[in-house]
Amino acid sequence: MKGEFFMEAILRREIIVNKTACRVFGVLVFVILTALGGFVRIPLPFTPVPITLQTFFVLLAGAFLGRNLGLIAQSIYAIFGIFAFGPTSGYLFGFIAAAFLTGSLIKHAKGGFFLTFSIFCLADLVLLLCGILWLKILFGYSIIKLLWIGIIPFIFGDFLKAFAAAVVYQRLSSRVKEIF
Repeated sequence: MKGEFFMEAILRREIIVNKTACRVFGVLVFVILTALGGFVRIPLPFTPVPITLQTFFVLLAGAFLGRNLGLIAQSIYAIFGIFAFGPTSGYLFGFIAAAFLTGSLIKHAKGGFFLTFSIFCLADLVLLLCGILWLKILFGYSIIKLLWIGIIPFIFGDFLKAFAAAVVYQRLSSRVKEIF
């Protein structure tokens, strides 16, 4: 019994005491996770945009870090990604917008899973809209073509990622709030 209490005390102890250092660390973690999420990719033959795991981390960055730090994390990632200027650049700007939107709205979820999931879906939709706006500017595609190459192929996967992110957020949010 004493061993369990001791272990619980260790697990609940905040390792990083300095909040600023903790916030910087959190931003860096989400920059790295977003980058690593790009390596989990499924190329699609009919669109220049692959399916990646990045949106999962974008949503969590906004939710866990808040709107300002989430925006900073995704902006740092986008600055590195902008050097790979191309069809996916609009989605990079969408990462920034989605993290900011998620961070702005998540405080209103009050711990409710459905509202958290809905916020994640809305932020993901904003991300996708930024992506197709860029594809429109870059290629001049029609709205129908933009929907077929920039949104429709991603709806199911993004729905699953938003669901998984909402589960992760629900499980970890109380602990993360203690840290940040």
